Amino acid sequence: GLTLPNRGVLFDATTPRELVELAEIADRSGGFDSVWVGDSLLAKPRLEAITLLAAIAARTKTVKLGPACLASFPLRDPIQLADQWASLDQLAGGRTILVACNGNVDQAGVHVESDTYKVTSRDRVERVTEGLQILRKLWTEDEVSFEGKHHAFSGVTIEPKPFHTGGPPLWLAVHAPRDNEKAVMNSHRRILKYTDGWQTSKWNPDDLGWRITDLRERAAEAGRDPASIATHLYHNVNLTDDLETATAESKKFLDLYYTTDYSREHVRGWVAQGTANDVIERLKIYEGLGFDGVTLRITSWNQRQQLARLIDEVLPAFQ
Repeated sequence: GLTLPNRGVLFDATTPRELVELAEIADRSGGFDSVWVGDSLLAKPRLEAITLLAAIAARTKTVKLGPACLASFPLRDPIQLADQWASLDQLAGGRTILVACNGNVDQAGVHVESDTYKVTSRDRVERVTEGLQILRKLWTEDEVSFEGKHHAFSGVTIEPKPFHTGGPPLWLAVHAPRDNEKAVMNSHRRILKYTDGWQTSKWNPDDLGWRITDLRERAAEAGRDPASIATHLYHNVNLTDDLETATAESKKFLDLYYTTDYSREHVRGWVAQGTANDVIERLKIYEGLGFDGVTLRITSWNQRQQLARLIDEVLPAFQ
């Protein structure tokens, strides 16, 4: 997949028009199966995710569409979100995937959302869990009633429903600390109980393969087909042959994107960069871990040229 940097419009990495055009190029290339966008309301401002996805839906034909992580999920009203997403799914002809997440409460700016929306870190987890249940019910039933800690209503019907019966896939973007076994188990249980897949943006191979194995083993124990649980990696890419130049540009890009100061070591771990062969070698590692798919965000101010290289020099190695 291709992840579009919709926050990049704020630091001249791209433009609103180019984002849609990049999605069109990815769609026409035949090498991408999905196009994703980022999401945040106040913590990390950007072009609003659902609005951008609607524009992309109108200009593409085959790629799946969704947020790499809908970080605003616990802040949005679930009835309104269910209605918005059902309409988006209709416009896209059933091509959407909704990836819910709590949002990274440790990142800069999140306190602004917490203060504005009166939603604590713990509330975020609970509101995501309730929201996932509400969306599924509203997409599949009429006269829906719900009684939860954060949301309560009765007799609600949304129309039209999503394009396909049952609604689009729901995934959860979550990555509990490895040393917190209880948190890991709880996150995997949430994925299996409420969703159809898992997306992560972590990059250490040693911390990924065992999670896929554990998730699929738990799926089998719960009576679900392990193959029906999507596992997806959200990674970065910079196709600049000189590694030092690639690292420098990627660091500048990610520092601006997340309002932080990443170490060069972290950047080199989180970005597949260098020559096409370097990038292919890195992505093959993740393929070998058993991920069903990887979506790539280009960490460069030359999105169009890098996308062309990605299509011509990297994607053929995975087809």
